[in-house]
Amino acid sequence: MKNQELAKKLMAPSKNSRLEKFGKTITFACLALIVFIVAMILIFVAQKGLSTFFVNKVNPFEFLFGKTWQPSVKDANGNPYLGALPMIMGSFIVTILSAVVATPFAIGAAVFMTEVSPKYGKKILQPVIELLVGIPSVVYGFIGLQVIVPFVRSIFGGTGFGILSGVFVLFVMILPTVTFMTVDSLRAVPRHYKEASLAMGATRWQTIWRVVLNAARPGIFTAVIFGMARAFGEALAIQMVVGNSAVIPTSLTTPAATLTSVLTMGIGNTVMGTVQNNVLWSLALVLLVMSLAFNMAMKVITRERKKNYAR
Repeated sequence: MKNQELAKKLMAPSKNSRLEKFGKTITFACLALIVFIVAMILIFVAQKGLSTFFVNKVNPFEFLFGKTWQPSVKDANGNPYLGALPMIMGSFIVTILSAVVATPFAIGAAVFMTEVSPKYGKKILQPVIELLVGIPSVVYGFIGLQVIVPFVRSIFGGTGFGILSGVFVLFVMILPTVTFMTVDSLRAVPRHYKEASLAMGATRWQTIWRVVLNAARPGIFTAVIFGMARAFGEALAIQMVVGNSAVIPTSLTTPAATLTSVLTMGIGNTVMGTVQNNVLWSLALVLLVMSLAFNMAMKVITRERKKNYAR
């Protein structure tokens, strides 16, 4: 009898196992909720964005490569001018140039914080970069409007509003993101890489340049792409300094427009279901597709980084 009672106690579910099962259920429910919300966002944006082509019968080629953006004006055939190429070009130019400017500064700051002077880098430079992360976008835009736009106007001419002003604002905004991710990549380099290089007679800077940065290259690329994704989706700050003129940019100092600036200005001034509203959702769909492309690129680079470290 005692053996049978002991067996029943052992077979009965314990309190810890019930709590573990409850925790797994809660975790799965939270994960399912997140997946559901993301899926609904994707479906909603795709449905509204594709309405331009399937409901309003807009030619996708003319939409993506058209050079004139005037949704409220119609041509001789009664079709509005819905060319999104000026905004697409403006978004890509601002994003790429800001990443090009920010990358050398971010790498230099990361090398200083990890290899040159970790003590002072952590004590002085890291708090400054963390402060930049916490500044709201509207503050960046207001500083750009009051400082950068007059500076560009006085040095390069023009109105001061344009691609160049947007590049300067986004450069400061994405610099902390790229720097922190680059720092993590440099710290993830195995210590024996540096020890082996120094043991073979390489100098400190040769080790940093040829070993550390080379080994952390996939992580640095990931940081740059993440910063580009951050810049590509920025709306308020860039809207305040870029000029918001939906034309093909002819120079860095002429007013231009980005996908986000046109969206934020127009989405509240249109009626749901009209061509003017649907075409803005199409711009949002283009923005979403580009964000997904940035994420896919980061995943590919991260996978390559893990393979390199595994070797």
